[in-house]
This record gives sequence, structure tokens and C-alpha cells, in this order.
Amino acid sequence: MWGRTDLIDESEEMVKHRTESQKAKLDNSEGIKFDEGRNGAVLITSIEVNEEGEKQIGKKQGKYITLTDLTLSPHDEKSFENIARTFIDHLRDMHKEFSLTDESKILIIGLGNATVTPDAIGPKAIEYLQNSSLTNNEKVKVVMYAPGVTGQTGFETSDFVSAISEAFKPDLILVMDALAARNSERLCKTIQITNTGIHPGSGVGNQRKEISKEVYGVPVTAIGVPMVVDGPVLYADAVEQVIHHVAARVEEKGKPSSALSVTPMVSNKTNIDKKVLEPIFGEWVGWSTEEKRQLFEEVFVGKNPSLFVTPKETDLWVEQYAYMLSTGIETWITSK
Repeated sequence: MWGRTDLIDESEEMVKHRTESQKAKLDNSEGIKFDEGRNGAVLITSIEVNEEGEKQIGKKQGKYITLTDLTLSPHDEKSFENIARTFIDHLRDMHKEFSLTDESKILIIGLGNATVTPDAIGPKAIEYLQNSSLTNNEKVKVVMYAPGVTGQTGFETSDFVSAISEAFKPDLILVMDALAARNSERLCKTIQITNTGIHPGSGVGNQRKEISKEVYGVPVTAIGVPMVVDGPVLYADAVEQVIHHVAARVEEKGKPSSALSVTPMVSNKTNIDKKVLEPIFGEWVGWSTEEKRQLFEEVFVGKNPSLFVTPKETDLWVEQYAYMLSTGIETWITSK
């Protein structure tokens, strides 16, 4: 299955709309409202999908906000502070029609397997929340729980959520989970917030029962961070970098500046003409990145079909995001 991702702006139809002509078509669409902005290094993508838009792109109607900082690193406290502030602002924006009162009840669920690092953001964030001021908060009643995964408990995650919801009767459910990405550059550098709920495991082909307003009768907000990427995506991205580098070398060959170079040149140019390599490799070098990724998916189908990759510093990313999400949720709730 090509294109496994939990991020709406990486879905096939939204990727197609990245071209100028398709973006203009999207702007005129009655089914989708698409907007992009920035807060410093953070790219903010806001997508609203109505019933017509759901038919167009195959994503549930509702609001989706993605916050992406491609310069982010797990050691960069300043950048994390910036994306944390942006996260809190858009968490408020997502719930501007939901008025917190002394009678409000919020159920916070941390999905994932705490023993598998890339999948541990949800349970880790719950740990932080259980040691926060929310445990003794008198303004809003909060219940926090990490149900584990079906392989550990033998039960569907949604069964736990259903049982707690029936007893607690929340006014809002917040769900945190690790996601899958389609673009390796966005690993650990994006947060998605949506009011459409979530299908646990859908991005890695292990889809469970959904957690949504349609199921539980109350608003469900899902918050996720992409922690894994499909194996073939990495193959395609590596080949794309090699092609870019070789094309840059060919383009520079013969220029006086190339004779001055004493080390291998690494080009940062984005407008390299890759067609100069067609006599060597054939016309496929001029294909788009998406087309190359699809080629690798087709080539490797049946070979390591469940291969997903995560960064080597995943443990640091998980700690940073678990703490950031928990403090962001705490700040939003306590500052009502």
C-alpha cells in the first residue's frame, strides 16, 4: 500500500495540489479551505474539509492543523519553545467554540506502546500529565489514561476508551499518538491537530477501531507527531539526493569556479536541471520525488513490507514531545 501516512497534507490528493495550477484549483474548491502561514521557522498549514471535500480527498470532514519546523532538533530548546507556543495557540484555536467551565470534563488518552520508543509519545505524555497540576485541578475535571496496545492487553484500545467514557461522561476527549509520515524530512518535526478523531495504527497498516465524535458522541481532538517513515521512502529520498548532487556536478563542470574547488561540492541549489542526467540514467531521473517513491514501493512490494524507520535519536525526540504536549495541554486547560 503506497503512501502510508497519517498527515493530511501528505495525502495523495493534497500532494497533487502543491503545484501552482492545482493550488489555484484547490483555492476555488467549495469542499476544501486551505491556508498556509508562518510563525518564525514554523510552517502552519490549516485545512478545513466539508462533506464535499471528504469525497474529493478521502479524508474525514473537519479541521486539520499541521505545525512543521524542518530546522528543529531534539537539542534545540529555543526552537522547541517556539513550536510549543505555536502549539498552545492552535490548541486554543481548535477549541474556541468549546467553553471550559468548572463543570467541564476532559478525558485525555495517550495511545501507543510505552515499551517501543517510537510509539511511546502518548504514554509518556500521560506520565507527565499525571505529575502535573491537572491531578489537583479544581477548575476542570480531568481523567488521564494510557491503555497500551492490543498486543499487550488483548483488548481494542477503543474498548478501554468506551468503558471510561461511559463511566466518566466527558465533554471532550483528547487523544495523543505517534504517527507515520510519507516524507522523511518531516520525521519528528511536525505536529498535527485535528478534530476528526483518529484511527490508531492506520499509518503503519495496522488500523484499529476509530476514536471519534461519531463513536462516542462528544468532540474528539487528536494530536500526533510523525515518528516513523515507510522504508521505500528512505530509498527514494537517498536516490533523489544522489541525483541532485550528480546533476549539480555535471551542471558546474567546465565553469571556472569548479576548478577552484578542493573538496567535493555539495549543492544547496533547488533549481538543478536533472534532465542533464537523462543520457546516463534515462528519463526516470526527471520524475518527481513522489513518482520515484512510488517506483520504489512497487519494486520492493512483498520485500520487508512492514519496514518502518525512525531516527537514531528517537528517545530524545519522544521525551521532548511528550513533555511539550503535556505542558501545552496543561497550560490550555488551566488558563481558561
